[in-house]
Amino acid sequence: MTQKNETLTLVVSFVLTLGILGGGLWWLLKDRQPISTTENNTPSNPSGNNTTPTSELKANFASVNGIPSGLFNYGGSTTWAPIRESVDPIIQQTYPEFRLRYTDPISGTPGSGKGIEMLLEGQLAFSQSSRSLNEDEYQAAQNRGYSLKQIPVALDGIAIAVNSNLNLSGLTVQQLQGIYSGEIRNWQEVGGPNLPIIPYSREIEDGGTVEFFLENVVGKQEFGSNVQYVYSTTPALRKVSENQGAIYYASAPEVVPQCTVKPLPIGRKAGEFIPPYQEPPVTETACLEQGKRDQLNLIAFQNGQYPITRRLFVIVKENGGNDQKAGESYAQLLLTKQGQDLIENTGFVRIR
Repeated sequence: MTQKNETLTLVVSFVLTLGILGGGLWWLLKDRQPISTTENNTPSNPSGNNTTPTSELKANFASVNGIPSGLFNYGGSTTWAPIRESVDPIIQQTYPEFRLRYTDPISGTPGSGKGIEMLLEGQLAFSQSSRSLNEDEYQAAQNRGYSLKQIPVALDGIAIAVNSNLNLSGLTVQQLQGIYSGEIRNWQEVGGPNLPIIPYSREIEDGGTVEFFLENVVGKQEFGSNVQYVYSTTPALRKVSENQGAIYYASAPEVVPQCTVKPLPIGRKAGEFIPPYQEPPVTETACLEQGKRDQLNLIAFQNGQYPITRRLFVIVKENGGNDQKAGESYAQLLLTKQGQDLIENTGFVRIR
């Protein structure tokens, strides 16, 4: 009887020992399992509410599937010009059957609003915008039996250009509002010389940059009677370079590298000015004679220190057809690592 009890005790002890060893081994191994992450090492969202397109996981253009074949007209924002010139040809090389043709409006000047209008009228497969869709545009699409979707693909800063000889350390957003609403008309009122201010702008209907600036900086007021209008950024910057009292605003990649105007630091408060360029600035002589250029302050744009930034969108017509596929595919390509790298090289800020 005693021998049987001893045998039973040994068996129970052996089983318990195996259980303890197995549990310890499981505990050690469970922490060695790989953590699910995205390509940029951001933990995956366990809630399932991640609205970021899955294309952010793709490394390059060639890894994106489902690209449609055909000729697709697209157009819109003039701010997008560097992306169209630098990025789109590489997309075409990768997918020669995905033929993209930039299309100017038949009448009027190209811009975000005009591109969305052309998209609604069936003239474009998708459009490029430097501002968000508005309620009227959403409603116009619904009236036609479909909806519009905006997909953000990059970040842009709005830079303020003044004459190179203007002695001024910076402006606040509120002072900019006063200048373009007509309340401030002399540089002396904002710490500059006794000199009349000549603000330049494109017409409101000419593009998303103007609409964005009017709504977010001027505060939905009308431009002042002192504002002079120009057709495009190139003649505007020429006027700024020729007139010490002039001021103009445009996409930062269009302003910051220029040699003959000065990009002005901007702040939310006086004395807290953030330049749209990397310090120290390049001198006009070094720019003109040595070919050096100011570099964009991408970090300040990305972290929100610079106060005037906006997103760039691909506008997609959700009608279930090839146009929708084309717009979504184009956005997916731009949101790959290769697309974001190329966008950054053109002077805009990556969002992935």
